[in-house]
Amino acid sequence: MTVGTQRIDGRLTWSGSCGWSSSISYSYDLIDPDTASITLSYRSRRGGGDWVDRTQPIRFIYTVPQYGGQRWWMVCPLRHERVGKLYLPNGGNIFAGRKAWRLGYRSQRVAKRDMAFERLFSLPRKLGCDEGWEAGLYRQKGMWHRTFEQHLERYWELDGQCAVEMIDVLSRLRR
Repeated sequence: MTVGTQRIDGRLTWSGSCGWSSSISYSYDLIDPDTASITLSYRSRRGGGDWVDRTQPIRFIYTVPQYGGQRWWMVCPLRHERVGKLYLPNGGNIFAGRKAWRLGYRSQRVAKRDMAFERLFSLPRKLGCDEGWEAGLYRQKGMWHRTFEQHLERYWELDGQCAVEMIDVLSRLRR
């Protein structure tokens, strides 16, 4: 974003595979850095209720990095702190920061007993192989044999941890 730019308007539209679609209109004004803002116009609904048309202004602020220039931030309308992204989760009614919505990262929502499975499944994904328990790994073209052996060793270590977790779950189900 360049300060001194005139007011700019735009529209984003997206759709899902199940036939739904949504859009948001925006306009931003960066002429004066002290009053820079973006205005979002969109529709939302909570809990399957009626759709509500909303217009939400969001302030911009900037910091000056050591290397010069300006780094622009949005101000979360709920916590009044600078953020790089705003979110509108399902059932939400305004865009706000991650902390305001108490959104966690996927890794924070994984139960302790499932961590070994998450690590096991992420290794094939990292290597471009088929995912799943017992799917196996194969060496990618250009990968050093020593590197692949290290990944394979880690894979079988995680596979063993997953087997222990599965035995534990099955023994609890038998009780």
